Amino acid sequence: MTPAPSPRHRHRRRGRSGGSQGSRRWRRTGALGALAVALAAIVVGSSQLFGGAATSTPPTTSMGDSVGADPPTTTTPPTTALPTTPKAPAPVTISVVGDSDLGNTPILPPDPSAYLQPVESALRAQVVFGNLEGTLTDATTSKCGASSTQCYAFRNPPAYAQIFRSAGFTVVNSANNHSHDFGAQGVADTTAALQSAGIVQAGLPGQIGLVSAGGTTVAFVDFAPYATTNNMLDLTAAKTLIQQARAEATLVVVYMHAGAEGSAADHVTGQEETYVGEDRGNPKAFAHAAVDDGADLVVASGPHVLRGMEYYNGHLIAYSLGDFVGYQDFSTSGSLDLSGILTVTLEGSGALAAARFTPLVLSGVGQPGVDPSDASASFVNQLSNEDFGAAAALIGPNGQLAMPPGTTTGPGPAAPAQQPPGGPGVPGPVAG
Repeated sequence: MTPAPSPRHRHRRRGRSGGSQGSRRWRRTGALGALAVALAAIVVGSSQLFGGAATSTPPTTSMGDSVGADPPTTTTPPTTALPTTPKAPAPVTISVVGDSDLGNTPILPPDPSAYLQPVESALRAQVVFGNLEGTLTDATTSKCGASSTQCYAFRNPPAYAQIFRSAGFTVVNSANNHSHDFGAQGVADTTAALQSAGIVQAGLPGQIGLVSAGGTTVAFVDFAPYATTNNMLDLTAAKTLIQQARAEATLVVVYMHAGAEGSAADHVTGQEETYVGEDRGNPKAFAHAAVDDGADLVVASGPHVLRGMEYYNGHLIAYSLGDFVGYQDFSTSGSLDLSGILTVTLEGSGALAAARFTPLVLSGVGQPGVDPSDASASFVNQLSNEDFGAAAALIGPNGQLAMPPGTTTGPGPAAPAQQPPGGPGVPGPVAG
């Protein structure tokens, strides 16, 4: 900015024009100064408008800075991400079998590691579940008295947990009348053996078994009519546990060890059932309540014989899958040698996508094998029709279950290769 003239300029000696010429010169000088100021202002303003002078660097702003320069006008505006749809949970295929042990120490199979080979391909699924009818312990003090002839206490060596794992088992149940055959030591040894083999346990008081398959979490909530397990006779507590599982997992499977025992106990009565003076629950009422409380699938064993299957509110209930495997400790007379593998695929929503029943027959000592005669499938269909009528879940000629009305499904799990029961030194199937 040009400074105004000093006072001594005004008192310079005037020429002929006198004060008027000096005044004009002063005015011209002032006008030129004002013009220079205006031009400077324009230049500065333009520099700020179009990004600032080359020597001026505005401060940068990072997360947490409170002050920063405005972004240049040439900056590309930020893009807005399109909303994404959450990925639906993946479907899960589960194989389920009934009561299982590999004999009773010291009476054990001659080649235990090969004992389940005839059915391993039929078992194959993302999740394989069965009822461990006994303990995995070397403890010797059992619930039975030394002179007892009507008391049964079952145990396998703890190392047998790895045999179950090698056959494909990922979850086993301990909610039954034999999980405490050898007291607290037997329970602790069983839990430790299963954990060591990488098998999830379910059914002890408050215990929910959680497994993950394809990113989908499946909860197994198992019950029996005993206070030493998740107690199916306490319907309020059972509801609370099922709802807890519903909150922790995408899919919920409820297992019940319920009902009377033996070849005469193959029907679902809809009433309270008893055996050797014990209240064994009302399997039908409990299964329906479990579905109402949030179960996607209900399966069972305990009667040591097959029972029928039904659909309730679109959900499958299998009331007993019989005995799956034993060694000289389960009866195989009459219909007690019939067994099966139930393989289901559940959508992430819990809807039944497909189901298949693989018929099995037990050898005279209790070793399972796939039964090409389909005798157990025919037996289950007969029981389902008699007990559930229009609600029966029926097995087709290829082993696939007919779906509930309104269900659209694919072909379902592939049928396994058929293998005869028995093996070297093992008797074949017992007829009748």
